[in-house]
Amino acid sequence: MLNKKIVPWFAGSLMLALLGLMSFTNQGFAQDNATASPDAPEAAVDAATPADAPEEAATIDSGDTAWMIVATLLVLFMTIPGLSLFYGGLVRSKNILSVLVQCFAITSIITVLWVLYGYSLAFNTDGMEAGVTNYNSFVGGLGTALLANISSDTVSGTIPEVVFITFQMTFAIITPALIVGAFAERMKFSAVLIFTLLWFTFSYAPICHMAWSGDGALFNTWGVIDFAGGTVVHINAGIAGLVACIMVGKRKGFGSAKLTPHSVPLTVIGASMLWVGWFGFNAGSQLAADGTAGMALLVTQVASATAAASWMFVEWFTKGKPTAVGLATGAVAGLVAITPASGSVGPMGAMLIGASAATICYWAATSIKAKFGYDDSLDVFGVHGVGGIVGALLTGCLVVDATHGVESFVIGDQLWIQGKSVLFTIAWSGVVSFIALKIAGAVAGGIRSDEDSEETGLDLTEHGETGYSS
Repeated sequence: MLNKKIVPWFAGSLMLALLGLMSFTNQGFAQDNATASPDAPEAAVDAATPADAPEEAATIDSGDTAWMIVATLLVLFMTIPGLSLFYGGLVRSKNILSVLVQCFAITSIITVLWVLYGYSLAFNTDGMEAGVTNYNSFVGGLGTALLANISSDTVSGTIPEVVFITFQMTFAIITPALIVGAFAERMKFSAVLIFTLLWFTFSYAPICHMAWSGDGALFNTWGVIDFAGGTVVHINAGIAGLVACIMVGKRKGFGSAKLTPHSVPLTVIGASMLWVGWFGFNAGSQLAADGTAGMALLVTQVASATAAASWMFVEWFTKGKPTAVGLATGAVAGLVAITPASGSVGPMGAMLIGASAATICYWAATSIKAKFGYDDSLDVFGVHGVGGIVGALLTGCLVVDATHGVESFVIGDQLWIQGKSVLFTIAWSGVVSFIALKIAGAVAGGIRSDEDSEETGLDLTEHGETGYSS
């Protein structure tokens, strides 16, 4: 009983403390730091522009803005309802609401945290300098906490900054929601919320800053290519999922009982929604309605379709039957893997990425998981972690000639650069996830639900409701 009273008090107090801190910090920064609007990672303006150089007035392009509003809605659509239904169908009927509630609650909480301080930690550029690695190469300052100095007239590239903020918010929402699938059916809801708050603050926001905040950011200085989130979203979440599923422990009956999906149709519908929403995820990351966005649209479709077909044939050959869950999972694996490369490869490269991701992720989600015995319930690590790694590395090998559009495969310096970012993200997310889970367990009185709750189902024991009436 004590923990049930402590957890809401702790969460509420923490939110109030953060709000107070941001308000105080905002007063200190508002007078002296009119922070420049962050530009798109792919088109960052050189911070070393001479002070006496004439400045061009930033203008809003209505076509780019219209596309980015649509892309933002598509990415939000990926989490609620897409990911929610995809995961919800894969769990047992007594736990469907727990998954839906976790995704819905994460959407709500991350939205608030993004406005309070997340956007500032991810995209504020105070203290950054091109070619220089310092503290602000790893995390942004608090100059735009509470969205200070930002209005409907503030411009980022060719779109209103408020549209850019909301677009990036949807990325911040779906990333911790992905982790839910690793510990589905057995983690306390209170622990999920505390872990999400900590992990978002200390893993998502810094990795996002390192990859996408422009000149002076760590990955930018290294020359890493991550167009739409191979490291930021998928490897980051996949490693967190692996750590979480190991620390939470296996589901009751794992390895001895059949823990089968309760509604394959819901899973296929959810995967279909993810597929559609992913066009906003990848093509939207160009932050403009242009040819690069169009190519990102094409390669996203090609990679996903190739991966779905490849997974189907591999499963058909190895298990004798092609399953609906396999097709849906293969499509998601292809979407994951093309994400970092979607702004820099062509359709043939997309086919290679899709086929490679399907084959390797299938192996990770079946053989590797069985060999090591960890219970990654819905294959967050097997699909997002491994798929993100495959995509990030192949991004460094696939080259498109800018003049003639000829595609080629090259193993060289870029592969090493991509490999460094992968290893760094694995280490960062792994350490943060471990510490965040330890803290969540200490505050919530453990991270795992008790045996009776797991047996009854988290829908009833955690939320007092059931997904289906008998």
